[in-house]
Formats: sequence, C-alpha cells, structure tokens
Amino acid sequence: MSDLAATAHTDVVLVGAGIMSATLGALLRRLEPNWAITLIERLDAAAAESSSPWNNAGTGHAGLCEMNYTPQRADGSIDISKAVAVNEQFQVTRQFWAYAVENGMLGDPGFVNAVPHVSFVHGAEGVDYLRRRQRALADNPLFAGTELITDAGEFTRRLPFMAAQRDFAEPIALNWAAAGTDVDFGALARQLIGFCVRGGATALFGHEVRDLRRQSDGSWTLLVRNRRTGEKRRCNAKFVFVGAGGDALPLLQKSGIKEVKGFAGFPIGGRFLRAGNPTLAAAHQAKVYGVPAPGAPPLGALHLDLRFVNGKPWLVFGPYAGWSPKFLKHGHFSDLPRSIKPDNVLSMLGVGVTQLTLINYLIAQLRLSGPDRVRALREFAPGAVDSDWELTTAGQRVQVIRRDRRKGGVLEFVTTVLSDADGTIAGLLGGSPGASTAVPAMLDVLRRCFANRYPSWLPTLKEMVPSLGFELSREPALYDEVWSWGTKVLQLDSRGRS
Repeated sequence: MSDLAATAHTDVVLVGAGIMSATLGALLRRLEPNWAITLIERLDAAAAESSSPWNNAGTGHAGLCEMNYTPQRADGSIDISKAVAVNEQFQVTRQFWAYAVENGMLGDPGFVNAVPHVSFVHGAEGVDYLRRRQRALADNPLFAGTELITDAGEFTRRLPFMAAQRDFAEPIALNWAAAGTDVDFGALARQLIGFCVRGGATALFGHEVRDLRRQSDGSWTLLVRNRRTGEKRRCNAKFVFVGAGGDALPLLQKSGIKEVKGFAGFPIGGRFLRAGNPTLAAAHQAKVYGVPAPGAPPLGALHLDLRFVNGKPWLVFGPYAGWSPKFLKHGHFSDLPRSIKPDNVLSMLGVGVTQLTLINYLIAQLRLSGPDRVRALREFAPGAVDSDWELTTAGQRVQVIRRDRRKGGVLEFVTTVLSDADGTIAGLLGGSPGASTAVPAMLDVLRRCFANRYPSWLPTLKEMVPSLGFELSREPALYDEVWSWGTKVLQLDSRGRS
C-alpha cells in the first residue's frame, strides 16, 4: 500500500451501509458499547443500493406466498421444508426488530407494515397444487392461518383490482396468509445506522475501500479513498465485515482469503412497473405472487405488490429481468470480467454450460417491449391501464456461483456467509432471501468470528431474540408468545395495518 501519513485504528470496520452492515453494527453496538466501529460507504447516502425500497421487492420473505419454496415432489406431495426454514429465519429478524423498537434502538416502526401475502394460480392444475400446498402447510404453526380461496366472489372481495374485467370461467385459486409484511429496508437500515452513530460509531460516506491487507498480528489494514476529493487514508481494524452487496465478492477476492477461492458471481438486474395512484392501491391490499415462468430464477416469479415507501402506498409489478455486467446499480461495466480469476474460471464455465435455460430466459426478458410488460401485468390485473404505470429499474443482484466437482460450478440463489478460519473477516454473498434474513445471517457471523465471546453474549442475544436456540415450528406456545409480542410492539395490529 502507498505510504500514507497516519493510520486510524478501530475495532470493527463495516464495508457498505446497507441492511446487513446496519444490522451487524447495531448488534455489536448493543453487545460491546465500548468498541470502536467504523462504517465505510462508497455512495453519499445509507441504503442507496440493494436496500433502497425501489431496488428490492420489499417483501418480508417468510415463505408464505413464494411457491418456489414449496415445490411439488415426484409423488405429488408438497415439500414445505424450505418455506419453514425461511419462515424460521424471518421470525428471528422480526423479534430483533421488536426488541430494537422496545429498547429505543429504533424509533418509528413505520418501516414495516402488515400486508397479506398471497399465492395466485389459474387453471385446474394450479388450483389442485394450491389445495395440496395449503393442506401441507396447515399442520405447521407458522403457516396455520393460510387459507385456500377458490370462490370468485371472495376473490373479488379481497382483490378488487385483480378481479376487475376478469373472466372467472377459468378456475382460479389463492393461498392467503394474512400475517405477511411489507418492509422498507432502506428506512430500517438508516435507523439502525443512526443508532450506531449516536453510540459513537464513525460513518464515512462517499468513501471507497480500494484494497485490504492482512497484517502480521491478524488485523486488517484498508486503503480508503474519498471519492469526492481523491484523498486516501488507511484504517486498521481487528475485524472487517464486507456487507457491500454486489461489491462483496471483489473485495473478498482482494483480501486473499482461501475461503473465497472458487466462488464467482453472476449479476441479474430487475425492472418493475409501478403506479402511485392511491385509488389503485386501495383496491389491492396484498402482495400477490405467481408461478415462476419456465427457466426463470426463483427470484423471477412475477408478483403484484402493495408497497409503502416514505409512508405513501404504491403498487409495484414485476420483476422483469435485466442484465448488465455491473455488480452494483452504481457500479462499473468491468465488474464481471474483473471478478473472473484463475480459481473461479471453471466455476463460471460450468454454469455457462448448465444454465442455458436461464440464459435463454434472460435473453427473452431483454427483448420485452412496453406492451409485452403490460400484457404480463394483465395476467394478474386484466383491467390495468397502461398510462397508470411507469417502468423503474431495480437494483443488481449478484447470484452465488459455487465450485462443484462434478459440474465445475453451480449457480445458487441463496444468501451465503463467508469467513476466514481466524474469524477476522467475513462477508455476505448472494441476494435471496437476503434482507429478510439479516438478523440470523449476522448472528451466524457473530458465532463464526467471535467464538470466544459468543457464549458471554448469549444472555443479551436471547433478550434480543427470545426464541434463539429453538425452532418455533416445533414450539407453538413460544411462537404464539413471541408473535403476539412482536405484533404489538411493531404496531402491526393497529393504525390500519391489518
């Protein structure tokens, strides 16, 4: 590294000001209030990339409506294991939010709103699938309230915008989960970062980590550049967390840790149609997910959502896949080629061979015209009017490519935590289910990287997450207790949020 005058010393560096760094920072600030924490963000605002409300779906992913989490087995039975696992993770996150509100870490709980989560199908086969799905979920306390709706009149009562001009001659069905949520992860991240800064953390916005090197004592020295002035500085930290969204992979590669060897990334962008007409929003009080199209990735299932951004209701429909070699929305076209290294080139080639269906899907998506997008919307809402909707570009997601001995590489739509053997650096790759699992993901970081301290932290962590160490799907009484507590504290049963 270049010879700079002074090196600032800190206990923890958080790279990126999104929901993951914000969550980890808030946890550490509560656990170790005397630690020095430095947050470094390349943009001039917090949560301006993937955590921005316009750059993600805003769904509190709990497996309630996403049908890719409840696949059909060869014998026709429904596998709910992934939905249960995702729901368990969201319950951990939800409890931490309630604790944070109750203890002044968060102020206004308006970042989360109660919005039903709904699975939508049409056609006899789809109706049969949803009927079997509802039955499979019914015995699990996390999903016990899921309803099956096949009656046209009830469909119309609950989803008037989708019912308008619909021909009900074709069978339709809904799985309706009233306990769903819409989350403004940007507003949440800003509040959590505010808590950290009030507690003494340093936040460097408009600063970019250009390099990081391990020192002989196991600490890390980061070369940081001010993007406005060009000034460079060094920062030495005992622990580094790379929560930089799509930029996490390149930074972990620069660190040289062996754990990132073989990993690669494939960027997938997204576009949405959105409508700000409050009359339309009033006629669609739900998030409604459809069946993923053939070849579409799990995160590609079309959905028509009620969203709340800065307190205003919107309707959002999508995603329509886009593609760019950028790893961030505000990234560089060289991001993808620069991420290809000798240790991951076989992983990339393996995915190129095995994911031809996905590639064809992306090509077809890129060819969609404006009328094509509206036709897809009318599969959900036949009465939709073109002029009510505008196209907006969402954030970039860099999907994990993992080395595989047989295939060379496999593309995974997961959230992956990487850390070195000494626990001095960790990072998060992938984007789904992402923000909804921020708390369990960051608890995983704490377990891995602070193994000696973790046992002493457990009493405080169990105050933050009362169910920690338990599977709520196997503890219905505990689930009812923490669910009722969280619902009350987060005000999800009041102010019209029901």
